[in-house]
Amino acid sequence: MNAITNGVHAITWTASPFRNLYDRRIPEWRHDNFYLRYAVGIPLHEIHQAHAEAKRGLLAEVEKRTGIRLPEDVMTVGFARRATLYKRLDLLFSDPERLKLISRNVGPLQIICGGKAHPRDEGGKEIIRHIFRAAQVLGDTARVIYLDNYDMSLAQILCAGVDLWLNTPHKPLEASGTSGMKAALNGVPSLSVLDGWWNEGHVEGITGWSIEGGDSSSEIISLYDKLERVILRLFYGNPSGFAEVMRSAISLNGSFFNTQRMVSQYFNHAYYPLKAAAND
Repeated sequence: MNAITNGVHAITWTASPFRNLYDRRIPEWRHDNFYLRYAVGIPLHEIHQAHAEAKRGLLAEVEKRTGIRLPEDVMTVGFARRATLYKRLDLLFSDPERLKLISRNVGPLQIICGGKAHPRDEGGKEIIRHIFRAAQVLGDTARVIYLDNYDMSLAQILCAGVDLWLNTPHKPLEASGTSGMKAALNGVPSLSVLDGWWNEGHVEGITGWSIEGGDSSSEIISLYDKLERVILRLFYGNPSGFAEVMRSAISLNGSFFNTQRMVSQYFNHAYYPLKAAAND
């Protein structure tokens, strides 16, 4: 093995509603995160209840920071990352009119995002300005909230409280993309370019969905098509089916993309073989 995929600290990044659920249903998860694979047996309504509580926490934080009260029953897309060109923070807003049509014709959509640009990164700052311009065009049809001062505490609330985590890096520049791992621990599936960890974590329609295509134009088409034809229709038309994807994100991704597995692989595949070779 010459590559070991990153992982996130499960207890830190699991919101209290899901900690409580796992403590009740899979108490072994705290000392061995791999036990989260047994989340596959948690009843769907309990997954939904835990997520609803986490989502209420996020929406309360949004209202506290902005004064805007967002509805709980609207599909909420979240993403946050450093605002720099290769991360393409604004790819979702490439065609605001298409987003309007999707929100009107399939189901309402609201977007919560955040992220900072380096003071000398003019491209990153322009990305943020682009998002604000798109938000004005979208208006109330697809409400966009950009949260200031994105930090670890806000990340914990955002990753756990949205319904869908979006990641749109310029392939193949994504080193890992750990925010999607944090989301998965809370039953939040990803819609992402197949880069970084999502190459391993993605099972189409099971743990989330891929953004396909070999260039930005085709990826934009794929992004909008998946939202319109698959994800929103599942969210509004088959809530139990969407909850099944949430549950699979926990059992397949949450159980694997964590620091316990990562450290174990470093020991077994990197440190220990080198130590054994040195002692020969």
